[in-house]
Amino acid sequence: MAIALTDGMLHFELGIAYEVFGADLTHLVDPWYDVTLCGPGPIRAGRFLLEPDAGLGQLPYADTVIVPGWADVDQAPPAELVDAVRAAHEAGARVASLCTGAFVLAAAGLLDGRRATTHWAHTDVLADRHPLVEVDPDVLYVDNGSVLTSAGKAASMDLCLHLVRLDHGSGVANTVARRLVVPPHRAGGQAQFVTAPVPAQDDHPLAELLPWAIERLDRPLTVEDLARRANMSSRHLGRHFRTVTGTTPLQWLLTQRIRRAQELLEATGDSVDAIAEAVGMGTATTLRRHFNRTIGVPPDAYRRTFRNSRSSVG
Repeated sequence: MAIALTDGMLHFELGIAYEVFGADLTHLVDPWYDVTLCGPGPIRAGRFLLEPDAGLGQLPYADTVIVPGWADVDQAPPAELVDAVRAAHEAGARVASLCTGAFVLAAAGLLDGRRATTHWAHTDVLADRHPLVEVDPDVLYVDNGSVLTSAGKAASMDLCLHLVRLDHGSGVANTVARRLVVPPHRAGGQAQFVTAPVPAQDDHPLAELLPWAIERLDRPLTVEDLARRANMSSRHLGRHFRTVTGTTPLQWLLTQRIRRAQELLEATGDSVDAIAEAVGMGTATTLRRHFNRTIGVPPDAYRRTFRNSRSSVG
């Protein structure tokens, strides 16, 4: 993996990419990502001065290229960066931009005819400057297979974790997210917060209830079942859920069922009917309806996309 650098990169997005992919996590997956910082000499990102590992000419040799945010969208990105990113994609690399890094991909022509996103404050500029790009201002990230773009700041983390999920599975991505104390998965098409399976802290009133419920997702749990287990009223339970998870008990349960379904689609060959029963959805029709609404694609398409992406990683 290579992270493409040039003067004027946003250090926050650069830091996110390096924290996710550059940390030594070989205890989770060995080999983990081998990250190379590529740029034309010393790079200034904000108030930080960075020394790249290699020049931009190394980008075409990477299997994945990350392009962090570009600080000054009023100026065209450097031609040598644009050319190197284009060459990397032509050589077969998967190219992902974080935040305003989309302007680099657009300048390279990688977004022509494709749906893409960037920081909401700059989506109009991107659309006006590159009319062949289908700019979507309302999503966290867009995955076109070999070309991916994210919205601003926190959405950059969502896209990085999405890449980990594609490459190494949801279990590894969730572990990385928990290490960073961030939500493990927010679907790219959603702008709303999707709660974590279990909050990072273990000193809240639902600390025992949430793991208990996750172990029983194959059962038709109700709010009353949860309240009875927690030894509190349904109204009191609802207040605690709002405080701890940011959502209602039923919505939290639905999120966990969808997450479990994703894991089973990724890791097993079980039928959609069997998975629907295993996650407490009852029927494949019910699972397909909720899965499509939450993730943006049907279960079968999700399984194919995940497996195709997984098999392409080398």
